[in-house]
Amino acid sequence: MTRTPITCLVDSQNRLGEGCFWDSAQGAIWWLDIILPSRIHKFVLATGQLRTWHFSEMVTAMAMHRDGTLIVGCEFGIKTFDPATGALTPISHPDFTHPQNRGNDGACDVKGRFWFGTMQQNIAPDGADLPITQSSGRLFRIDASFNSTVMENNIGVSNGPCWSPDNKIFYFSDSRAQIIWAYDFDMETGSLSNKRVFSDDKQHGHPDGATIDAEGFLWSARWNAACILRFDPKGRFDRMIDMPARRPTCVCFGGPKLDTMFVTSARLHVPEDDLARHPLQGGLFCFNPQVKGFEKHKFAGVNAK
Repeated sequence: MTRTPITCLVDSQNRLGEGCFWDSAQGAIWWLDIILPSRIHKFVLATGQLRTWHFSEMVTAMAMHRDGTLIVGCEFGIKTFDPATGALTPISHPDFTHPQNRGNDGACDVKGRFWFGTMQQNIAPDGADLPITQSSGRLFRIDASFNSTVMENNIGVSNGPCWSPDNKIFYFSDSRAQIIWAYDFDMETGSLSNKRVFSDDKQHGHPDGATIDAEGFLWSARWNAACILRFDPKGRFDRMIDMPARRPTCVCFGGPKLDTMFVTSARLHVPEDDLARHPLQGGLFCFNPQVKGFEKHKFAGVNAK
């Protein structure tokens, strides 16, 4: 089988890179590094300009707001981030009844609601691993007024929210359980029903971030398996992309024609011999997936600034 060429676009040395999305208005790819001090990166494709912001609180997920700011899922709740000023402004704390939890992955649906998942805190302030002993995570839907609704409970590690091209199916991963779930999705009300297993593949690591291509196939970053998997709409394995990183974390489509796949990765706690073989781990990678995708939806909130 022909190996897909992989390019390291930015050797960012991220300890736990995540949260990538394409910004067509600025021709830029955004992503973050969760481990303290957290960082948000913005890389302009045409010029190669890289800008980075640093934070004293874990930033774990983000989406572009329609006004040019970002909605950001953090360790301690939902905030807005203004790139012009660097200000991170608290908005809400949807998981206050579970103080042992932190935020993790998130994305907006077609109506601009932000879906944000949490998990048991597994990262110490110095970056050391903490054991995950319970599935205490939850999935929230954040509306335009920043009100939150609990959509799922008992999640081990929340990851990979994404939607089918017709917005009738919602996909969501529990990385701890190694399952990608599918739900029927009501676009108008934002409700979920008919939960079922989309993929419970346990041969290729843990499902992390995910995205959908124009053909309705799901691309799943596989933590600890050094690959990206593509599944057809019925959850059947289609193909695998080998990555020069043990822990790919998030995927998104981007580029002027939305025909490039960007991949974030992590290097924290990767074995030294593995780092020696693939020293660019923790970088932002890209490759040609031979199919187009979609730009991620923007948050529709009001008065975000």
